[in-house]
Amino acid sequence: MADFLSDKRYLVVFDDIWDVNAWEAVKVAFRNNNNGSRVMITTRIADAASSSTKDVGGEIITLDPLSSEDSWTLFCAKAFQGKACPSNLKKISREILKRCEGLPLAIVAIGSMLATKDINRVDEWEIVRRSLRVELQGNTRLKSMQAILSLSFNDLPYYLKHCFMYLSLFPEDYSIKLNVLIQLWIAEGFIEEIEGRTLEEVVNGCFNELLNRSLVQVNERYNDRRIRSCRVHDILRETMLLKSKDQGFAAITNKESSKRLPERVRRLSMHEGTNIDASGEKQLSQLRSLLLFTEEKDVWNKFMSSFSEQGSRLVKVLDCTRAPATTFPQSITKLYHLRYLCLRDTAVSSIPPSIANLRHLETLDLKRTLVRELPSEILRLQCLRHVIVYDRTLHGFKALKGMESLSSMRKLMCVEAKKGETEPMVSVGRLTQLTRLGILQLGAEHEDALFSSIRELKLLRSLSLDSRTEDEALSFQFKSFSSLRLLQRLYITGPVEKSLEGLQNFTNLSRLRLVGSRLQVDPLESLQDLPNLVSLFFDERAYDGESLCFKAGSFLMLRDLRISELENLRRVTVEDKALSLLEDMFLIDCKLLKEIPSGIERLRNLQQLQLVNMAAELTTTVYRGSEHDNYSKVMHIPRVFIGKWSPGIGKVGDWL
Repeated sequence: MADFLSDKRYLVVFDDIWDVNAWEAVKVAFRNNNNGSRVMITTRIADAASSSTKDVGGEIITLDPLSSEDSWTLFCAKAFQGKACPSNLKKISREILKRCEGLPLAIVAIGSMLATKDINRVDEWEIVRRSLRVELQGNTRLKSMQAILSLSFNDLPYYLKHCFMYLSLFPEDYSIKLNVLIQLWIAEGFIEEIEGRTLEEVVNGCFNELLNRSLVQVNERYNDRRIRSCRVHDILRETMLLKSKDQGFAAITNKESSKRLPERVRRLSMHEGTNIDASGEKQLSQLRSLLLFTEEKDVWNKFMSSFSEQGSRLVKVLDCTRAPATTFPQSITKLYHLRYLCLRDTAVSSIPPSIANLRHLETLDLKRTLVRELPSEILRLQCLRHVIVYDRTLHGFKALKGMESLSSMRKLMCVEAKKGETEPMVSVGRLTQLTRLGILQLGAEHEDALFSSIRELKLLRSLSLDSRTEDEALSFQFKSFSSLRLLQRLYITGPVEKSLEGLQNFTNLSRLRLVGSRLQVDPLESLQDLPNLVSLFFDERAYDGESLCFKAGSFLMLRDLRISELENLRRVTVEDKALSLLEDMFLIDCKLLKEIPSGIERLRNLQQLQLVNMAAELTTTVYRGSEHDNYSKVMHIPRVFIGKWSPGIGKVGDWL
């Protein structure tokens, strides 16, 4: 084939390549003979696309979903044969189209199916809107679309099929937090460990494989490009719900579902509007997982009662986020196989000593609850990997003596140091598997033990430290933390006795927040050459100097900058080729700063500037129509906000 094509000018199209190996098998036939030949490949596998461009050159063109206007045009062309949508069907048609999310395959298939419906029978269209999943299963005009979508699922390895079907348990349009999803997959036991890699790393790789196959969508990213949350296309989710039902993988309850559960349920996801009868003895006897997405008190009480009576001893996962719970349900302590327990955003205020019965517990998530103490019996739970107890007011849980016994701990957020006690800080240093650590209420007496311990935590990715009072300085010696070469996120609240000298060695640092640090030496000197820093926050007297200067060619990766409540700040200067990638700048409550930062006019990637609680001399000169230099400096910025923020009201103002 290679010889045959060597002197030919050709266009070859490979449609829907599924595997990198398929391309590897044929690529040798396409040598670059510089005669204008072209090879085009379509694929839904990102690795296949990148592999082919490396071999034959060219570029990757990612096809985005259709715009709202183009989606509507295509929908009307199929559903109404190119005619205008009747007024009685506009609202419901828009709602059905929204489910397609710009996917041409779905729009064509569903539009063609609706073309068979009577345009005068709104009830028929309403049935389609409410029960699209049933239509996918029974309507012959939609079976071809379902078959195409099923190909992606059928091509998955066995373990990834379970991971993917699990996504269907979340409600429609739900933003799924990636760190939560990874913990759930681990608790379910979908993924096995691989030598040389942590379980979290293996599971994160599985998520990336689903992303690579275009089966999940990134919903939100942090500024350092890490994925914060994901979601599943509605039509693909409906297909997965059918697969899940056929395989007995899970049951979903909502206001449209039956009041009776299947005879035996392995995984149960309860959404808003649930009204079920779970009184049968067999219904919950095989239950492995319960995910609650409802805040209805009657449902919670009724279900917890039956849950307690039947004693579903096989349960591994219990996610009760935002449940109307005020006390810790005692029935939970009988779930001996429980691995994942989440009571996030509930009014639970205490945890009973009987939690020690949960010998297999790996994740305890009490974020934004009223819990301030954990019983000492929790130290018996040798499998614990994640303990998350803190709220928006920076309250965590009081440190326990003997925490070193939790040797499997990966995430510990947030421990409150006790005044005069240093032993818990020593214990932290023995948790050598920690990747994320938060400690509150630190005092000078904790320094030696704490910093000695931190040096032992070589796997740390995220570190948060908060001093006891705004006057109690901690003498950080960042040079001595050279072992923290993996650290990506650092948050320090409270006075820092010395400068930031030594932080320039933290080459993986991507996010830094300093609150109340009261630095006397310009902090930018130690930070300007960090190669991966994308987010930098100076808050509440983090720096007491009068000027900040971003020197030429510095902060080349920074995308997000916040300067807040620096009482003495009078000048901010941005020299040539500094902050070249900056996208968002926030200037908040710096009353002595009366000029827009010099050099900001050169920041061509800047998309947003917010001026909140700033001096009137600054804000009045920025409004449209002003001839002041402050106005001319911000003319190129697409979004400029000027306003105020006050407790109880929030942020109010104008976008220019």
